[in-house]
Amino acid sequence: MNIGFLASFITFCLIVTHNIKKQARNGRKQEKSFWARESEANSVRRKPLDGLPYIKIPLESFPTHLLNADATVLECIEVIESLTSEKILNLTGWTNTDLKLEYGAANITALSEYDQNYTLLVRTLQKWADALAAAGHMDEAVILMEFAVSTNTDISRTYYLLAEYWAARGRGDKIEQMMRTAQGLRSSNKDAILRHLKKSLDSIVGVLY
Repeated sequence: MNIGFLASFITFCLIVTHNIKKQARNGRKQEKSFWARESEANSVRRKPLDGLPYIKIPLESFPTHLLNADATVLECIEVIESLTSEKILNLTGWTNTDLKLEYGAANITALSEYDQNYTLLVRTLQKWADALAAAGHMDEAVILMEFAVSTNTDISRTYYLLAEYWAARGRGDKIEQMMRTAQGLRSSNKDAILRHLKKSLDSIVGVLY
């Protein structure tokens, strides 16, 4: 066997073995850190939730008069109406451990419910907006999507459709406003949304200059 090849193979094996051991050590360290935080979180006492930024649904400003005989639209309206009496919180990006550390372990069930309400809200708003847009009511669809953005939704489609709408009208200021909102997102979708918004904004600048 070629000695040079053998030496290279041995070196390769040593590197792989070193990396595997290093990853295992890091994994154990991360697991230990997680359980330490979880233990600390479980001991945090309940804190009042009165001052949290609950989301209020401005149902009176939504286009409930349009296509309300359509099954999809009617379903969306009914879901949104049902949520008006519920507590809604955007907790995207927060883990259960984060929530327990911040607000107390005893609040985790309530907070999870409020966050589920939020997820249902923004998904329903986008479903409703899509139905309106497909029927030619894009201006009204924008009302729903802009409200979703004001709550810091991380649904990419909401930003993409709004960016397309405002870019077609040369409203770079609207896209810049969405970019500021997206900058504050605690979501894995943040970077992709920002890239898309910047591309939309650049397309307007390219037309102007």
